[in-house]
Amino acid sequence: MKDKAFGVLQRVGRSFMLPIAVLPVAGLLLGLGSSFTNETTLATYNLLGIMGPGTVIYNILTIMSKCGSVIFDNLPLIFAVGVAIGMAKKEKEVAALSAMIAFFVMHSAISGMVSIYGGAEAFISGATGTVLGMTSLQMGAFGGIIVGLGVAALHNRFYKIELPAAFAFFQGTRFIPIISTVVFTFVGILMFYVWQPVQIGINELGFLVQSTGVIGTFFFGLIKRLLIPFGLHHVFYLPFWQT
Repeated sequence: MKDKAFGVLQRVGRSFMLPIAVLPVAGLLLGLGSSFTNETTLATYNLLGIMGPGTVIYNILTIMSKCGSVIFDNLPLIFAVGVAIGMAKKEKEVAALSAMIAFFVMHSAISGMVSIYGGAEAFISGATGTVLGMTSLQMGAFGGIIVGLGVAALHNRFYKIELPAAFAFFQGTRFIPIISTVVFTFVGILMFYVWQPVQIGINELGFLVQSTGVIGTFFFGLIKRLLIPFGLHHVFYLPFWQT
């Protein structure tokens, strides 16, 4: 049992490597592009004439910044697909497509719940954000990981399923996007209720750290960095920005 659990954890760890592998190049594109399109930086180093707005180099760096930014902006979706690919035993391309569909469906369900409960204004500041054009809860990369693991579990269980003759077209791998859509509709509704206490807890932790003086400064940096990979730092640092 212990070896089996350890093996699963190893597979989960390896599944993270695919989306993580793209982060260094995305960071370089975003870092270089953003740094050298900042007019203050260019003016400080007397580079406005060579690399300032309107030059070819400036335009290339602007494109680099946009290309790096789009990866970080869509990191949850990248994790959803990457984890599903890594955890699927067979027919990995089906798992990837199903994870993308499930990601859309989950956030669409959350978006619907947000609308029903009064829109983004009814939630604590930073709790909601835009995910692929939908107003949803800020779940960050953790939301993508939930989708990837969930779809992979469904995929490994049902990709060989056989249905009655009347529904034979939908059996096997074609069943995976269908079951993923149904399941993650309800997962989205569930996460709407589950994730809000998590966000409130992180927000309250921010106020606690704020009230502890110099020691709090250390824990602020530590906790913020720990939350960045999950995209949850937006909720944590708001008390410090607003007071």
